[in-house]
Amino acid sequence: MATNILMPALSPTMTEGTLARWLKKEGDTVKAGDVIAEIETDKATMEVEAVDEGVMGKLLVADGTAGVKVNEPIAVLVEPGEAVPAAAAAPAVPQPAAAPAPAPAPAPAPAPAPVAAAAAPAAPAAKVDGQAAGERVFASPLARRMAKQAGIDLAALKGSGPGGRIVKADIDAAQQRGVAPAAAAAPMAAPAAAPAAKAPAPAIAGPHTLVPHSTVRKVIARRLTEAKATIPHFYVSMDVELDALLKLRGELNAKSAKEGPAAFKLSVNDLIIKAAALTLRRVPRVNASWTDEALVLYDDVDISVAVSIPDGLITPIVRKADQKGLAAISNEMKDLAARAKSGKLKPEEFQGGGFSISNMGMYGVSNFSAIINPPQAAILAVAAGQQRPVVKDGALGIATVMTCTLSVDHRVVDGALGAEWLAEFKRIVEDPLSLML
Repeated sequence: MATNILMPALSPTMTEGTLARWLKKEGDTVKAGDVIAEIETDKATMEVEAVDEGVMGKLLVADGTAGVKVNEPIAVLVEPGEAVPAAAAAPAVPQPAAAPAPAPAPAPAPAPAPVAAAAAPAAPAAKVDGQAAGERVFASPLARRMAKQAGIDLAALKGSGPGGRIVKADIDAAQQRGVAPAAAAAPMAAPAAAPAAKAPAPAIAGPHTLVPHSTVRKVIARRLTEAKATIPHFYVSMDVELDALLKLRGELNAKSAKEGPAAFKLSVNDLIIKAAALTLRRVPRVNASWTDEALVLYDDVDISVAVSIPDGLITPIVRKADQKGLAAISNEMKDLAARAKSGKLKPEEFQGGGFSISNMGMYGVSNFSAIINPPQAAILAVAAGQQRPVVKDGALGIATVMTCTLSVDHRVVDGALGAEWLAEFKRIVEDPLSLML
């Protein structure tokens, strides 16, 4: 029996997606669990698995088709030897609507009787420069010029001059009364209002290539625009010394290298994730979200970590990061980052989270501020560790220092709370043995 394969909803916010490519062709055998297609959602490019067995009878949507609605048929699965039903042969995705057929011309109406014609009111003539066609409006040259400049319809005024002539005083009085400009009236000759003209796109100078926006890029643009426009951001920055953290990292990696297959290699980012998680446990009011009804305080410490992908970025989540050891965080983060870049994350692995980290230290960035990832209330921007001059006990020295900037939602986190969180984070990083407890 033929079965329709429907466009799946791969995230709670997904209403449509792009069918990036088919991994099964017409005539291929399909088993439950086989990856049959790649779908570009509003979050990422994800693989779709078959839930039924059969033969791929008909592909209804071509590779690269955008705007495919959730639950629309995208293919037909049939039993071996079964023909594809004729009703399924045409693509199910709506095609651009054809221009409607012109309505049949109405039969010419009989000529109205003279009496009816006389009873019907005559349509007003179109006005040109405040004067109806075939109708003379008496006005002085100065009054005409003033009316034209002010956009006033002369036919709407009653003149006070000799013989009803419109004079300058009448124009002055009309302006004081706020008579509607003539241009505001809809042209009588037009049967319907014309659609508003679209604002012209900015001119692009020079040779260039247009790269169509992917679904992911559009969603990133929309979400970040909404976040910046609707969330009252403010920023707290602090310099954090890394030398003790780097020493601990080196010692742990050296010890791990002797363990053979069970070895792991910690990155600075792994230790930053753990430090942020412990800080959120100690200052829990930052692990929160704003709603119009109440403040949401999260029980678990789930850290979203920004990972660069070809279309932009995605934030896979280290769940309950405060309860995990450094080796577990390191291994999990490597796996999440690798699958994020190949588009193989599951929705639950990047949806949610209560706090975000964006680390651009590997690019040598000395300082930056990140945009909050809604509905979260805070994101930590981590810059590069650089050797800088520092003063300790009145003496000048050299230390490895990184600048961290906490962006917070001021509806949730006040200035003192943001400073408290960042100060606690600094204490943990500069005394990293606490990460081992």
